[in-house]
Amino acid sequence: MDLTRLLCTLLLTACCCRHSAGVPDEAEPVREILEYKVGDNAHLNCDSSLPTDNLSHVDWFFKYKDQHIRIFQVRRGQGQADPGEYQHRLTLLDGANLSLSQVTPKDERTFICQVKAPGTHAREKYTQLHIYKAPKEPTIQASASGISVISQVPQEVATCTGEDGFPIPRVTWYKNRKPLKEEKNRVIISELRTKESSGLYTVRSTLWAQLEKEDKEALFYCELSYRLPGGDHMKESQEINVTVYYPMEKVWLEVIPNRLLKEGDRVELRCLSDGNPQPHFTLRKQDPTSLSWLELENVSEGVLVLEQAQRHHSGLYECLGLDFETGVEATDQQQLLVNYVSNVQVQPKAPVKSEGSSLKLNCSAESSQPVVFHWKREKTEETLKNGSVLHLTNLTREAGGGYLCVASVPKVPGLKHTQLVNVTINGSPWVMAKEERIWVRENEEVNLTCEVSGQPRPTISWSVNGTVHEHDKDFQTVLSTLTVQVIPDLLEKGAVCQASNSLGSNKTTIFLELVNLTTLTIPTEDTSSSQSTTTSSPSAKGNSTSTGDPVKKGTKQESKGVVIVAVIVCILLLAVLGAVLYFLYKKGKMPCGRSGKQEMERNISI
Repeated sequence: MDLTRLLCTLLLTACCCRHSAGVPDEAEPVREILEYKVGDNAHLNCDSSLPTDNLSHVDWFFKYKDQHIRIFQVRRGQGQADPGEYQHRLTLLDGANLSLSQVTPKDERTFICQVKAPGTHAREKYTQLHIYKAPKEPTIQASASGISVISQVPQEVATCTGEDGFPIPRVTWYKNRKPLKEEKNRVIISELRTKESSGLYTVRSTLWAQLEKEDKEALFYCELSYRLPGGDHMKESQEINVTVYYPMEKVWLEVIPNRLLKEGDRVELRCLSDGNPQPHFTLRKQDPTSLSWLELENVSEGVLVLEQAQRHHSGLYECLGLDFETGVEATDQQQLLVNYVSNVQVQPKAPVKSEGSSLKLNCSAESSQPVVFHWKREKTEETLKNGSVLHLTNLTREAGGGYLCVASVPKVPGLKHTQLVNVTINGSPWVMAKEERIWVRENEEVNLTCEVSGQPRPTISWSVNGTVHEHDKDFQTVLSTLTVQVIPDLLEKGAVCQASNSLGSNKTTIFLELVNLTTLTIPTEDTSSSQSTTTSSPSAKGNSTSTGDPVKKGTKQESKGVVIVAVIVCILLLAVLGAVLYFLYKKGKMPCGRSGKQEMERNISI
């Protein structure tokens, strides 16, 4: 018994000595927990129930393993930091409270405030700091090699990275918005955690899985869960799609565009399959005579491009797909039809008729589809008749010219071809009977133009000498241009354009008038003082015969009438103006002197 009592006495003495030495009991529970974010200033409060007057000794410690390391002391209200990592980060507040600036992950530890008053035992308060730092936005990277569905083991799908978090954030994987959990031989999640020199953590989580063909459209993403003062938070990565490889089951041949085709269209024949990657394709065409298959050239990755499709491209095509990995083979066939309209012909090809006769034009064409015809006039683009036959009766000179037979396929938009036929109407030369009048200056050089139609082709001559140029406007119209100098004889007689062929002759006369500003000679609407070129064209109103005489100068009489009217209007305006001025003078509205009055009366009397 004495030995047992002695041992108990020694134990009690050791405990008393521990407290008197200022070493807290490691079993002492933490009384306060404080949460801060990295970079905040932490407030370490000593227990308010502890005496902290000037007679007390206050010491601050932090707990490191089984040791208490002092970092600050307060004596008689004055504080001083102990040398070490906290020497320049602690500030004494009111009483014995401390402020710890710019907390870091390393500050997540227990701090102890110990107060000892004279004649009392030391008393302590424990404060636990929890430090938090939100990680950066998570990044996700899909596997570059892709995943094959025929693999028997899980393959790498993607890697998620969360950087600079504290404590270590938790990673959760999702597929199509549903969380993934590890599953033996199906889903594996591996994680690598790295502690940086700053005390922050970077976590890299890799998802391994066995995928199926249906997962080719699946979207994967990862989520980082972490805590901050006040609650839990989370961040999501972007969604990604993973390349999934699966074997081919069928092949099909696609024609683009998917509509009725015509010659000249750009056409693509494209081999496709439901496998990934696409199998090796062979594109071939059947010979319509021997029914054998001919492999096509210029095929790239199962695609044949016909930049200008022609009728000979029509036929039966076959696409053959071979999956080298599985040995599966599949085919598909498509009939290609390139529609056409060709060999459009008009009979007779170059008809020549006399005035008053009739003409029947027949149009025919070759086509892959039912074709319709209509006729148009070349000059006016006017539609004359629908159907393959055009009847022209009682032909006149105006009926001569080009006619278009348009052959089209209504089922195939844009598929049409035309054929031009020129109808010749024999007749004497046709020129304008009305004389032309142009305004010129003496001695200048002018161009006079005469337009003549007729068959056979007429011969054109001028009554004056000059430089003549001729060219055919169309197959039955001739333009003759005379370049001549304005001389008195030309002003007096004018220039006569004479046209002749085996069926007769015709002529027109061009008169020239000098521009005379002193006599106020004003050109009519048909001419101008700067005009130096005139054209005499065929007109339906009249054609002079071989014995036709020039008409009288009506244009000059019209000009004189215009001048007379202008003079009368000017006189009336002057009279109205004089009356107004005289009325204002009588009313005293115009402050005129005597000489001014006499001058005004004299002007009015005039």
